[in-house]
Amino acid sequence: MLLVPLYEHPADRPEDWERLIRCAGRLHSVVLNPDSGPGDAPDERFALVAGRLREAGVPLLGYVDTDYGRRPHAAVVRDLLRHRDWYATDGAFLDQVCSGPERLDHYGRLAVAARAAGARTLVLNHGVHPHPGYAELADLLVTFEGPWDVYRDAVDAPAWIADHPAGRFCHLVYAVPPGAPAAELAAQRGAGVHCAVPGTGPHPWGSLPYALEATA
Repeated sequence: MLLVPLYEHPADRPEDWERLIRCAGRLHSVVLNPDSGPGDAPDERFALVAGRLREAGVPLLGYVDTDYGRRPHAAVVRDLLRHRDWYATDGAFLDQVCSGPERLDHYGRLAVAARAAGARTLVLNHGVHPHPGYAELADLLVTFEGPWDVYRDAVDAPAWIADHPAGRFCHLVYAVPPGAPAAELAAQRGAGVHCAVPGTGPHPWGSLPYALEATA
């Protein structure tokens, strides 16, 4: 299944958003990220595509940066509520999440707040394999985010990953060359959800995954 973080405005890339809607049945979820979060005011174009994705049955994850535990709890909750109220998201994608055990309590409180804000699906993006305690907090853990050349040579997952279904883990890979076996590697490494895109540089998530690019 594909988790798609398409960080492009619908007015700039309407054809990509249309393709996501057409491919709804292949999607685990889509991350909504109007302005490194919900922004300061509702965006009509994002609200429109959010409504169409929702009608197509795609879970919508509101993007919220946690700055590795440095962002205040109240600021994170404010963004969660804005996503819910402005775009009717039914999930949350918490980014830049700590991986060590020292902030587990902090993220436990954020998980409770996200559920209270209506998040049926909670995703924590560590970008690396975290302490196993995080698996008790969320529905999906992003245990890799990075470029293909690092992913290709990445070491195997820690043993505790095998105690959970593959659908609990996601790998996000960018700078992927055409034909690279990213999906196969994700499956081999115990991740049932993935996204592999050709994008590079400081903004790699502005392109659709290869798995959808050939879809009419």
